[in-house]
Amino acid sequence: MSALSRDVQIALTAVGAGAAVVRAAYGRALIIRAKSGIDFATNVDIDAERAILDVITAAFPGDAVEGEETGRSGGTATTRRWLVDPLCGTLNFAARTPLAAVNVALVDDSRIVAAAVADPIAGEVFWSDGERAMIRTPDGADIAMSPSPASRLVDVNCDGPLDRPFLGAQVIDAAFRAAFGPRVVSTTLAVAWVAAGRRAGYVSDGHLIDNVHFAAGIELCRAAGCVVTDLGGAEVGTGRGLIIGADAATHHRLLSIVEPHVEAWAHQ
Repeated sequence: MSALSRDVQIALTAVGAGAAVVRAAYGRALIIRAKSGIDFATNVDIDAERAILDVITAAFPGDAVEGEETGRSGGTATTRRWLVDPLCGTLNFAARTPLAAVNVALVDDSRIVAAAVADPIAGEVFWSDGERAMIRTPDGADIAMSPSPASRLVDVNCDGPLDRPFLGAQVIDAAFRAAFGPRVVSTTLAVAWVAAGRRAGYVSDGHLIDNVHFAAGIELCRAAGCVVTDLGGAEVGTGRGLIIGADAATHHRLLSIVEPHVEAWAHQ
């Protein structure tokens, strides 16, 4: 394997620092800070983000950083922006459910040049340098990811905005259930699982350009060779939402199942 770029090295170090904070706190008492509805952050979200930012700013003090909890910081006259989600799956984590992710991505101009998604409980890190998509195992080995539709399992993100209709629950209809096994993991760890061959696909609503939750996982899937589009089959960010298929046939089937719901929404 060719040597890792400094950008990828720092992404891996940063996501590892955040994952260590999350792992050490799993199962312990938490301090809750309410956001809206049932959404909240914990002291672990904040501590993990601080650990990640410490690594990034020490290595690249001039880079901009967009953190889920602390917002925008760092350089303003740079094309380099780090997107940081310190704990994706906070509600799972707080409920002592071991399904969460730590996400770090570096965008240089409009291209993601480094992406890392850590599973802090399992100890795995999914990463990409924009060309390769790899899994770093707990013993430090790097293994190439290989997408596969074999599981027929598709995660559907059912967290959506409250001010407009949301497709998540609607698309799990009879046609969907006849073709796939729907799952709701409630963390973008499931996006990385498509790249790794553990899920056949992923479907989400929302606006996903420069999204701290999704940027790293989307890049992993692209680098692994998955088919990644918005809900209309266009480039992500062109329209609404996200469909990822492990292969072209799976993506086409998902697109055809979701399409009637997208059209119905458009007329509401």
